[in-house]
Amino acid sequence: MTLDGKIATKTGSSEISGPEDLLRVHKLRKKMDAIMVGINTVLADDPRLTVHKISSESEDNPVRVVVDSKARTPLGYRILNPDAPTIIAVSSQASQEKIRSLEKGETTEVVICGNKQVDLDSLMEKLGEKGIKTLMLEGGSTLNYSMFNSGLVSEVRVCIAPMIAGGVKSKTLVDGEGADYMEDAFKLKFKKSYNLGKDLIVEYEVL
Repeated sequence: MTLDGKIATKTGSSEISGPEDLLRVHKLRKKMDAIMVGINTVLADDPRLTVHKISSESEDNPVRVVVDSKARTPLGYRILNPDAPTIIAVSSQASQEKIRSLEKGETTEVVICGNKQVDLDSLMEKLGEKGIKTLMLEGGSTLNYSMFNSGLVSEVRVCIAPMIAGGVKSKTLVDGEGADYMEDAFKLKFKKSYNLGKDLIVEYEVL
């Protein structure tokens, strides 16, 4: 994120991390059982969520998880390519026709968790049943807030780039309803920090 906490500008531009940090993220991905993003991140970035910067072996890729209550994931997007298994978490409000279309992918599975929107506790339980023990959350800001609000985040690792984006409509690291009072803010405990190229990496434990 930028020094002022932005992860994208109002136009969606999100080229923030330096090359060293991108390698750090891919190395971290490789250690995970799964990576999770929200549907807004998928629609905005069309990400692969693989470790392609450090490995071309498909077995090195973690499972990709998309929180997509209404099954809006476009069928032609890279998140559904066969490079890695993909789990699409939807609610019971999702179109059955779209679910069937998504499930036609050889490496794609759709799981229903919740009624009007994805129940994150239920999703975590289902992922655990599939043997997923380590999960890397890569956003976006709405899902980040929902995970914090559900008490499902244990650690935060942030790359702070030496830039300020500004903008009241720019995306922040965590949005959602937010805390009314600072005493209600999510509390963190500092673990360590270090420089990486032009960026600063800071790691916290969530209390």
